[in-house]
Amino acid sequence: MNIWEVCLIAEVDAKVLTWGSFFQEVKRLCYIAGPTIAVILSQNLLRVSSMMMVGHLGELALSSSSLALSLSEVTGFSLFLGMASTLETLCGQAYGAERHQKLGLHTYTAIFPLTLVCLPLSLVRIYMEELLILIGQDPVISREAGKFTIWLLPVLFTFAALQPLIRYFQAQSLIIPMLISSITTLLFHIPICWVLKSGPDHLGGALAISISYWLNVILLGLSMKFSSACSKTRAPISKELFHGMGEFFHFAIPSARILCLEWWSFELLILLSGLLPNPALETSVLSACLQTISTLYAIPYGFGAAASTRVANELGAGNPEGARLATHAAMFLAVTETSTETTTLYACRHVFG
Repeated sequence: MNIWEVCLIAEVDAKVLTWGSFFQEVKRLCYIAGPTIAVILSQNLLRVSSMMMVGHLGELALSSSSLALSLSEVTGFSLFLGMASTLETLCGQAYGAERHQKLGLHTYTAIFPLTLVCLPLSLVRIYMEELLILIGQDPVISREAGKFTIWLLPVLFTFAALQPLIRYFQAQSLIIPMLISSITTLLFHIPICWVLKSGPDHLGGALAISISYWLNVILLGLSMKFSSACSKTRAPISKELFHGMGEFFHFAIPSARILCLEWWSFELLILLSGLLPNPALETSVLSACLQTISTLYAIPYGFGAAASTRVANELGAGNPEGARLATHAAMFLAVTETSTETTTLYACRHVFG
């Protein structure tokens, strides 16, 4: 066998190895992303199902609750989601480097500052009615939205604990506990929302959301404490969590800024719809459309979260080539998913409408 044949065989073997590794990485990403998407969708459906049931109570109930949920996402959900995304890097690298105790410590470090951020955000929500009237929204809708927002205050503190817990399990690819807790919460939420939706001033929908989110946090917290799979990564709560706050905010602020600016651009449309001639109808319709978009957004977000976890794991393990491969696999999945989703939406545009 001459030198050219040897080189040709080596080149073929390299291509086989590359494509084999590539599709193996695609499988790994799908294994993490699939349940993650289901978790995000089930959490979004808590809010969507509440809107659907409140919508049976009339146009005013739907428009005010839609506006309240929209502003709650702007003044809480989007901010916490962006800040907690920092843990995809910190926890992922810690797990990849087998610094297991750091994983639990990073989680506690994130929960504490996010809970502190809840305090000023709570003041914004308490005076939401006055704020809406100040920017020109309909006074009747503003009053009802203000009431609904106040009843959503417990969700703010719950979300501050929920997002770091999700990243804790995600960094270890422990997707099943998240999936079970989210689906259990959704199955619990639908009947309780139906029972409470016709409560005083349609505020039962907000109460149902609060109860369901707290149930999700409790289930994940119990899994973290008692599951044998988390035995290595559990860390005692100590003063060390304060030492990592500087590093957390160093990554959290830019991460939150990127996500919030994107999210707020959509929510601004709902606020502007309140200035139209028929604000109750316009706000309801536009909010339903944007809720659909945010629900579908769970799919690319799930792939992105899976990619962040895999890249962080590989970098933490000192394998930059593995991180590069995970990035290429994630881009392949992103193009495939986007093409499929947009084609499906366009084909079903008349049916969905």
